[in-house]
Amino acid sequence: MYAFALAIIGTAFIAGSTFAVIAQPPRILLCVLLAIPGFIGWIVPYFLYKKVVRRRTERLTPLIEKKYDEIYEICEKGNKLLG
Repeated sequence: MYAFALAIIGTAFIAGSTFAVIAQPPRILLCVLLAIPGFIGWIVPYFLYKKVVRRRTERLTPLIEKKYDEIYEICEKGNKLLG
């Protein structure tokens, strides 16, 4: 959600940049000033998303491994009961 929100904000800056350049007379300086944070708002969300995914993966991996170990132990106990 953070990456999506940042991308929407970047899109708003690009829209402002577009409106600045099509105004009469064109305001090129304003267009450039709005385009810079707009492009940053389009590029940064990718890296932000990757960072959030990495952080969540690091947090959840030990929990998943613990559940796998529990399942393995249960299967071992079941195998002993059968054999």
